[in-house]
Amino acid sequence: MGPVGDYRGMTTLSDIRTRVRLDLRDSDSSSERWSDDQLDRHIGRALHDMDRHVPRETLATIATTPGSRDIDLASLTGLIEVEAAEYPVDQYPPSYVQFSRWDQALTLLVDPVPDGDDVRLSYTAVHVLDGSGSTVPGHLEELLAIGAAGYAALELASFNTNALTLDARAAEEYSRQGRAWLTAFQQLLRHHARSNAVRNRRLYRPAS
Repeated sequence: MGPVGDYRGMTTLSDIRTRVRLDLRDSDSSSERWSDDQLDRHIGRALHDMDRHVPRETLATIATTPGSRDIDLASLTGLIEVEAAEYPVDQYPPSYVQFSRWDQALTLLVDPVPDGDDVRLSYTAVHVLDGSGSTVPGHLEELLAIGAAGYAALELASFNTNALTLDARAAEEYSRQGRAWLTAFQQLLRHHARSNAVRNRRLYRPAS
């Protein structure tokens, strides 16, 4: 059995792009300042920041190999960090065991050696956002749009200051608004990261 908890909401990349355009007041298709590709790049940059602070939390149940303590992590797409290993599974209370990890290999520090029973891994992974849906929680979608708008505004301000295609007042306004959006974005990401850390530590003792 592979990863579970990878539900994608109905919000797509196009939906987030529309929100970013609304924040930037760039919804008139006849005079757009940003192309779709440009906005997608800024959304991707904001999503990368979100991955570092509020990554996707998911589970995977993997069969162990009889006679081996090693688990291959290659099937865990977008893996960032393994937070806990439950072995054997479906115990109450859950039986979380110590482990070590090197690259794509995880070693269960258990005795006796596993005999093929399943291990359940709790891990974090990068978010997915594309034309099919999103793994970004609904309450963080507006935050993602704000971060992308901030990056877009700052890039436009910087480019147009050098190219002299915007007047100085407009360039300064984009710069001011972009900095304000990114400040709020980073502060709220740190807030959500702290909230997640407190919740996780209540679930199980850290594996390190």
